[in-house]
Amino acid sequence: MISLMQHPLLDVLAFETVFPQSLAETDGTPMTALLSLTADVPIHCDDAVRTAVRDLLRHTGYKPTGRAKPASEYLLRAVTEAKLGTINAAVDACNVASLHSGLPISVVDLSKANAPFSIRPGNEGEQYVFNAGGQSIDIAGLLCLVDGEGPTANPVKDAQRTKTNGETRRTLSVVWGTKALPGRTRATFDWYRQLLHSMNAVTTEISVSTH
Repeated sequence: MISLMQHPLLDVLAFETVFPQSLAETDGTPMTALLSLTADVPIHCDDAVRTAVRDLLRHTGYKPTGRAKPASEYLLRAVTEAKLGTINAAVDACNVASLHSGLPISVVDLSKANAPFSIRPGNEGEQYVFNAGGQSIDIAGLLCLVDGEGPTANPVKDAQRTKTNGETRRTLSVVWGTKALPGRTRATFDWYRQLLHSMNAVTTEISVSTH
């Protein structure tokens, strides 16, 4: 279960995925063709979606511009510039769903994260390392997934400490939607799970409750 702070805009859904084998042994080839703006997909993004996502992040005081823009916008730019490559089946499926829906999505390795889980804005001065190079992101005011050790994922950049690798078999995915786009979070959530099912993974929705 994930506990959630009261928020007038946040529409978030989450699920656990279990892969039949490690990601190093999972064939993610079906996702590669979908990492394209011309792919035949059931959901599409536009400027109205991007504006609504930015408004969601601004609500708690975060400024989603420049290098701090939502991950879904980063994916759009990377694909447009032919700079988005394949990573692994779990991340590629996440990227496909996020790219076409326009909603940021986080995916973390459950073997590296510790309960309890919650969602809240980052506190003033809070930050975490988001890549292998040791770079950090300031998460003050940014909606974050928090585990027993602290913030570990958000709609901009997920933490390095819980990122997937070749040994990963269980993941937690969080779809960061907004109530300003009714139905889009659930549609993205359902399609994302179908993508994973196509690779023989098993997914289970996780309860997200307001406290």
